[in-house]
Amino acid sequence: MNSTDNLPDSVKKYLKKFSLNLWSLSDNSQRLFNNIIVIPSLAEFDFLPVCLKSLEENSINSLHDTLVLVVVNNSLSASYEIKQNNKQTIDYLKNYHGKLNLSFVDASSESKAIPDKYAGVGIARKIGCDLALKKFDYSNSKKKILFFLDADCTVRSDYLEKVLSEFSKKNLHSAVIEYEHKFSDTSPEAEAIICYEIFLRYHRLGLKFAKCYYDYHTIGSTIVCDVESYIKAGGMNKRKAGEDYYFLEKLAKLNKIYTIAEALVFPSARKSWRVPFGTGQRITRHLSKKQNEYVAYNPESFKILKRWLKIFMSDKTIELKQILSEAKNINRALSDFLIANNFEKDWKQILKNNFSLKEIQKQKTFWFDAFKTLKLIHYLRDNGYPNINLFDAVDEMLKLLHIKSEIRRDKAIPDIQIQKQYLLFLRKILQEEFSNDN
Repeated sequence: MNSTDNLPDSVKKYLKKFSLNLWSLSDNSQRLFNNIIVIPSLAEFDFLPVCLKSLEENSINSLHDTLVLVVVNNSLSASYEIKQNNKQTIDYLKNYHGKLNLSFVDASSESKAIPDKYAGVGIARKIGCDLALKKFDYSNSKKKILFFLDADCTVRSDYLEKVLSEFSKKNLHSAVIEYEHKFSDTSPEAEAIICYEIFLRYHRLGLKFAKCYYDYHTIGSTIVCDVESYIKAGGMNKRKAGEDYYFLEKLAKLNKIYTIAEALVFPSARKSWRVPFGTGQRITRHLSKKQNEYVAYNPESFKILKRWLKIFMSDKTIELKQILSEAKNINRALSDFLIANNFEKDWKQILKNNFSLKEIQKQKTFWFDAFKTLKLIHYLRDNGYPNINLFDAVDEMLKLLHIKSEIRRDKAIPDIQIQKQYLLFLRKILQEEFSNDN
């Protein structure tokens, strides 16, 4: 491990303030890298080798300068089965002799397990990323890039090459990589993941239609950022779920989140007990048939959002009375939302503390952030614009974006083959949209 004496001051300061010192890397190699992939692993003995195998398919040049860092983790009170699974994973990693530069963190065995209060994917990612900061080669001018991946994902064989090329060519600071959930047509999860991914992609199209600054997807295994941004964002948070959402929001407030449409991550489509929301939980809920999953936010909500953003983000809109008046003209529920979220008090404070138009514009983006955007969509859903049929919502959004679709359905919820057509079409147009934007 390189001495902290050789680290840049910004990294030293970050580690002194934020890092957790209970954990360490499995090896003492002095080798340093420009790219590090951090993979949390909780009871993933069956999946992790497949993930690593997909990384091994990447080019030798890319792999040479890249460290793969696996954080094998569980809580102190984890079940015997989880601990045994993690023990198998650690044994596998100790005996790994593949193409990757591989290191791991034991946050699993008795003296290293994570206290129950904090245990979750957020802290596992944080442990890995913070330790990674000591393994970068700061002696050269190349970007130092952190990749976030999950143990049950796979990646395309040009994953590293494409991401490194985009970061270098466009001087990127943070990005999300395009994704496609893996599923077999015959699996029970297929219907659930198709439905969920259509919902996710519809929501992203809605944000894009509204010209929302926070128009990226929030899937943890697709995040990439440079060390500078990781540190400025205060590092990964310790949240048990939604860690990716809040970390991305912090990154977005530093620099616009870029979408790398040329690379691909393939997240798992399995059900999960691990977190209270997200893909795994959504699949579990769908399979339980407890509620109708074929619904989506009303397209009218995105129309309201678009009108609001156009007014609010205009550099001509500064005065409090004018903003509230314009909001009320757009929609009464929007006006009520602003009042309920302390806009009046916050805006007065923003004007008091910021004098230049540039600073005020930045504060607009900070105040009406990704979380408030989602809160507004939910508020509108609960106040006059209820969810509608998922496929009706998609059809309407495509019309709003002037995108022609050849898909034909004859019922509210079409059969699985038609649903798959919707999914493939949405994948295609989003990939094209973000390729064109970039």
